[in-house]
Amino acid sequence: MNIDRTVFAFAGTMILLSLALGLLVHPYWFVLTAFVGLNMLQAAFTGFCPLAMLLKRLGLKSGTAFK
Repeated sequence: MNIDRTVFAFAGTMILLSLALGLLVHPYWFVLTAFVGLNMLQAAFTGFCPLAMLLKRLGLKSGTAFK
């Protein structure tokens, strides 16, 4: 699995988890959904993703989106 797929899988997991927590626990969990969405949006335009940088340091191979 490369960095791109790992970032997308992590973001999707965080969004689904925060939506479930927002519906079942407290609506403040929707802030996490918004944060992940905003981070994905800025990464699309700038190419800067902190998770991608961390995964690169851990030795995952690069994909085409995050280098």
